[in-house]
Amino acid sequence: MERVLEPEVMDSAEETDAYDAMDHAAVNSVFVRDLLAATPHLGGRAFRALDLGTGTARIPILLCQAAAACRAVAVDLAATMLRVGLRNVRSAGLEEQIDLLMAPAGTLPFRDGAFTVVMSNSLIHHLPSPAPAFREMLRVVAPGGVVFVRDLVRPESEAILEGLVERYAAGETDTQRALFDASLRAALTIGEVRGLVNGLGFASVDLTLTSDRHWTLLATR
Repeated sequence: MERVLEPEVMDSAEETDAYDAMDHAAVNSVFVRDLLAATPHLGGRAFRALDLGTGTARIPILLCQAAAACRAVAVDLAATMLRVGLRNVRSAGLEEQIDLLMAPAGTLPFRDGAFTVVMSNSLIHHLPSPAPAFREMLRVVAPGGVVFVRDLVRPESEAILEGLVERYAAGETDTQRALFDASLRAALTIGEVRGLVNGLGFASVDLTLTSDRHWTLLATR
């Protein structure tokens, strides 16, 4: 299947409400669990985390609940997502731990090496050109820090795509099913991701398929 781009920014109230209402709890919990398992050296230490393409800030909320010493910056390009994200952060009582900021992933307003952890879940498939985002992740992560990225992988055929939509969005609304379908079509293959990441200058890169619909990048600077 060829890649079919979707809009880079989901910024309508309808899209945001549909996205936030989808049941991402299990996927988000696994993301945070896997991130913490990949960074055991942090332990109870204070650290700064950057979440790119945070959407409605569900993942930084889970991370700060699991790691009380974490201070997170949640970045997105959609004002409506950030408004709902701020509501979620306040509801969780984490205003002191999580800051929300509107900024493009390819030109981040942070100094070099500002974060111990740079993470992103399901951002890359939204980007027409993901290369600048990967370069920025490397730039803003501290030496010895971790970049942890997970996203959808583009299916090899229409039949596989249809099967994934049925398996994981069967109980969702038509709008939510259409969002998932479009995201799968816009996703990268693991080979395309490898081509973008190799040669950037990471000290180590581990890129693997971690489910029937996800790839995961664990890289250190």
